[in-house]
This record gives sequence, structure tokens and C-alpha cells, in this order.
Amino acid sequence: MMPKKAPGGSETVELLEYLFGPGERDEHTDPHLVAAWDPDLPCPARHPGRMTLAGLALLLDAPVEALRGPRPDEHVWHVSVRNHAGDRTLSDAEWSEVAAAMVHAAGIAPAGDEHACRWIAVRHAGDHIHIAATLARQDGRHPRVRGDIPSMHAAARAFEARWGLTPMSPLDRTARRRPLTGEAEKAARRGLAETARESLQRTVRIAAALAHDDADFLDRLRDAGLRVRERHGDDGTLVGYSVALPGDRADRGSRPVWFAGSTLAYDLSLPRVRERFEPAVTPADWALAETRIREASAVLGRAGQAEGAGDVAALGDLLAVAAEHSPALVRDRVRAAADAFEQAARAPGARSLEGRARARWRSAARALEHAPRAGRGGGAAVVLTLLIALVEAVEAAAAWHRAQEHRAQAKAAADAAVLLRNAAALTGTPPPTTKPRTGRVVRTPGRGLPAATPVTGVPARPRPGQGPPDRPGPSRTR
Repeated sequence: MMPKKAPGGSETVELLEYLFGPGERDEHTDPHLVAAWDPDLPCPARHPGRMTLAGLALLLDAPVEALRGPRPDEHVWHVSVRNHAGDRTLSDAEWSEVAAAMVHAAGIAPAGDEHACRWIAVRHAGDHIHIAATLARQDGRHPRVRGDIPSMHAAARAFEARWGLTPMSPLDRTARRRPLTGEAEKAARRGLAETARESLQRTVRIAAALAHDDADFLDRLRDAGLRVRERHGDDGTLVGYSVALPGDRADRGSRPVWFAGSTLAYDLSLPRVRERFEPAVTPADWALAETRIREASAVLGRAGQAEGAGDVAALGDLLAVAAEHSPALVRDRVRAAADAFEQAARAPGARSLEGRARARWRSAARALEHAPRAGRGGGAAVVLTLLIALVEAVEAAAAWHRAQEHRAQAKAAADAAVLLRNAAALTGTPPPTTKPRTGRVVRTPGRGLPAATPVTGVPARPRPGQGPPDRPGPSRTR
């Protein structure tokens, strides 16, 4: 459930005409009131003889007109609250409860305050509502709405947990950064299966999981065909980076569309990428990766909250790498599991990167990189063994998140486990129902807050040691 604040306005009637009208593309169906400051307020759409849009605007604006002091330049407050497309359709009564909770959290109309601001909630689609209010209390005072968006996100998370809705609020910095409406429409116009943001998220995540220093990370991005722009401090050190897909341009094709790492995902900023860096290990095969995965799964069950946070982050990287190096038969399923697990890889609150499971999962990721075709050569049995180990790892992560009462993350991990089991079934032998080798899951005392196609068409750059010794160094942009 995602509350989103629209820019303020000064014309109440214009907003009402939009909310009760057909929409910009006739997308509004059956617009009607689901809640208001006055529970007996007639709906202009269903009872036009009792209430007109102009009359409703006058009622909403009355406290503003009665102000004795200065009036707000933009007195119209407007918020939309939207559910995930895969959630069940809420009833009008449920949306009414959501609207009342949102205006209470925002400071527009605290529960039980008879002199609060006037507001309405309009529904014209199954998955969202709009809340409109005027920023003047009925007792002549101005409302205190500072921090309204964070407070509404907290209220939204309560409804997500209560009704089993898809977590969408990003305030715990674990929810996935989803494409904007304009990005989705652009991808649809170009006939693409996904947006540039989604493609870049996956490509950058894989490079971050495998890189061992800044230069290696930037080289891997360029090797994958991305345009890379580096940001350097006054002393010449690298302080940030941005990436763009070739051909993805804006302003009538005059400039590339750049995404900073932190805007792709909370854990893809340069400081968070650097946390992953470790010296390269010697090449290994899938059997070694499977052993490391099982060892790490057993360790995670004994981890505390801070230590386990680093462990599940490393598991998220491992899944991203496993997806790219899996045989074609199961690659799409493993890739979907990596996408589903993404939120589970980001635990709320304090974290430590020194988890005992983390080193084993990082080693497993490097083993898969160095032996990408071992699974193909070993046949279905090798792939199945690895997938079962990944199922155990993801189920261990789900159990750890449940012990810490991270509901959204536990659900994400459970969804990923289902997809991995489906992938294992494609190898011809369904995986057995296993319990994760986690031992006793420890709940930390004082718990609380302390699918994309790789870019093609760009020749790969030779890795160190494979090209000529006089290969020029990477440029600042490409």
C-alpha cells in the first residue's frame, strides 16, 4: 500500500472535477465517495440532486475562507493511496478505514477531533483512492502536517501486515524501487518487456556481487554493455557512479537517461557496493558452491539480528549470480526467485557485514562465476543438488526474518523458496520437502529498529589477463 502526495493546489473545484470526471484517458470508472469528514455527506456522483461539485467545493473551502489570518498559497492537500496490482480488491468500507487512518496520521483530521480539516476520499478504481483536504481547521487554526508522508507510510505498513497486502512502503529502506509510471509507459511504447530501471537493477546487482574493487566493478558494468559515468571528489577519488542503457534517451534523444546507483536500489549506492568487495578466490565448481551454501544455511539459524542482516544480504547477491549462471532450462525461474528475494536481502535496522554465513555465500557466488558451465556438463543431477541447497538457504533466511518479526522480508523469502522449488522440479526430479538446517533460530533480545534480459549488442571487454598487456584503462564515461 503506497501513499503518494501530489503537488498542492489552490483550486478545490478543479481537483474535484478531475476526481469525479472520466480521467485523462477515460480510466475513471464509477467515481464515488467512500469517506469524508462528515459521514452523512451526499456523493455528487450518486446523488447529484443533493450535492454538486461546486457545492462540495464550497463546503471544503469554507474553513479557508473563514481564516482571519493569512491563507495558505496552496490550500488544497491531495494524496493517493494505491495497492499493489496483485493484491485483492478492497471493499469501500475497507478503503474508508484506510482513508480515516491516513488523514489521522497526516495530521489533517486526528481521530475524535471535531474541529479538524475537512476532507473527502474518492474511489474511481479498484486498487486506489484519492484523498483531498483543505488546509484550514474548522476552529480557525492551521493544521500541523509536517512529516505527513512518513506518518502515512507507517499507517500503510500496519494495513499491509493486517490484511496480508504486498509491502510497498519504502521507509524501512528494504522495499524495491519500482519503475515510475512514465518509465513503464516508455517501455510499453518501445515494445520492451521491462523498463530500463529494472534491467539496470539486475545488471548492476550482478556486477556488485562479483566485483572485488572499484575498477573491477566499473569494468563489469561496461562489459555488460552499460554506459557508465563516474563522479569524483576534489581529491580525485571515486565518490559515486551513474549508469544508462544504450539507446535509452530523453529530451528528444538529446541526452542519455542516467540512474545513480542509489536510485536503482537502496543497496546499490557506491558505499553499499564497496561493502561487498573481497579478494578474488581460486576457481571452483558447482559442488563447492553447494557445500558452501549448505554450511552457510546452518550458520544463519544461530545468527543474531545485526549479524544475520549481513548474511541475508550476501544470500541475495548469491541468488542474482546463480540466476545468470544457471542452465537455460531453469534460468527464468531462478531469476524470478532472485527478484522475489530482493527485499529479504535488506533487513531493517542495524546490521553487521561480518556474519559467519556471509563469507560462505560470497565464496559460493565466486565459485559459480568461475565455473558457469559446470552445471551443463554435470547434467540435471548437479543442477538439482544446487537448487535444493538454495531452497534450504532461502528457507533459513525466511526463518531468521520471522524470528526477528520482519514480516515483509519473511514473505519475500518464502516467495523465493517457492520459485526455486519450481525450478528444481523442471530438472525432472521434484525437490524433497526439507527443513532448513538452521538449528535453533535465535530471536535477538530487544528486537526492533536500532525479470531482465542481459544487454546485448556490445562486444565484451577482455577480463584482466585475457587481453593484450597494453590494454588502455577505462575512461571516465562510455
